[in-house]
Amino acid sequence: MSDSVSDCTERRSAVTEAEVEALVRGICFKTGPPRYLGVEVEWLVHEARSPRLPVPPERLEAAYAALRTLPLASALTVEPGGQLELSSAPAASLMECVGSVSADLDAVRALLAGEGLTLSGAGQDPWREPTRFLREPRYDAMEVCLDRAGPEGRAMMCTSASVQVCLDAGYEEPGPLGLGRRWWLAHQLGAVLVAAFANSPMAGGRLTGWRSTRQFLWSAMDQARTGAPSLDIDPRTSWARHVLDAPVMCVRAPQGPWEVPEDLTFRDWTRSTTPPAREDLDYHQTTLFPPVRPRGHLELRMIDAQPGDHGWVVPLAVTAALFDDPEATETAYRAVKPLAERAGTEPAPRNPLWTAAARTGLADPELREAATVCFAAAAEALPRIGASTAVREAVAAFTDRYVARGRCPADDLLDRVHRTHRTPGGTDDLLNGKDIRP
Repeated sequence: MSDSVSDCTERRSAVTEAEVEALVRGICFKTGPPRYLGVEVEWLVHEARSPRLPVPPERLEAAYAALRTLPLASALTVEPGGQLELSSAPAASLMECVGSVSADLDAVRALLAGEGLTLSGAGQDPWREPTRFLREPRYDAMEVCLDRAGPEGRAMMCTSASVQVCLDAGYEEPGPLGLGRRWWLAHQLGAVLVAAFANSPMAGGRLTGWRSTRQFLWSAMDQARTGAPSLDIDPRTSWARHVLDAPVMCVRAPQGPWEVPEDLTFRDWTRSTTPPAREDLDYHQTTLFPPVRPRGHLELRMIDAQPGDHGWVVPLAVTAALFDDPEATETAYRAVKPLAERAGTEPAPRNPLWTAAARTGLADPELREAATVCFAAAAEALPRIGASTAVREAVAAFTDRYVARGRCPADDLLDRVHRTHRTPGGTDDLLNGKDIRP
């Protein structure tokens, strides 16, 4: 969520509606052979002695100030609720990406451990109520805007975390690695990724009834801001229309609070007497949160943060294999094609397919069948894209533990919750994966 766009810039020449459409079409899908891969890993930050205890803001501020002195290859940013994010530089291979981010995470964990803090991998904080850590004009305006639709937006801002995989848009021409195929596949395979990696069955200390509460929160928010555009027309036209018709979250100002308009689309703004500038268009796009966001490359935003120090590597490796290996891509396309009918005409993430993925994970038979095929295809492709033995073994272990059994990481947490009901005082170990037994 911490998009790197300046908070406020001096207004320059206004853009017209036609110019906006042309700009969006030109900059959001940069085609060519898939060469680069990236990942953004978000983490909840907790007290090492007990994840249920809130970390005082002054301790977070001191820890983050120290982290910013580290010589990291990844960009380090902080989310509104104090979650930590590392965003890799574009990597030329899967192993380059894994190696770079792993080294950065080792350095971050070591520093935080000295402060008595730890990183926890979960899509939604099981314990903490949404409380904002950052006080910045962007997040002040975002909170006002999202609160109009309900409490889900504030929870998303302050207590959620994800693994976001970034892929090249693909070739201009048709085919397994073409833009059109990759755009469509991202939205259909996305439901399988939601189900397989669901890891957020709790919020506010209670079970929610969803394997991915984080995904439920996204689907419950304003569809114009968090929903996918139509898949029935070409990606460039679809996304350009989506950007124009999406509501404006805020109008930035050099001083004081930013204006938060109501019922103003970007298209409306271009037709007003005070139309937006190019910088406003760039900023507007950072306030849209669809499950797949085009930013020149494709940003897949639907995967919950994963448990364990290296759990994030598995969704990165599986996704890279299924998108960048032509044979695996074709297998994945055939596996998820039948799911498209179940998705229906409603855009993700609100359609029946994505709802089932978030609610039941791989307990859903059709999603489990598709995941089984896709993970097998990924396993076969990993050696071809240069994955190390350790990465291949991690994917195989995840497949055996979850996919082959119709389970997801949320089911482990649910099992521990049920056991801790019989174990007084045992709930502090829920997030770190310790097997709590009566």
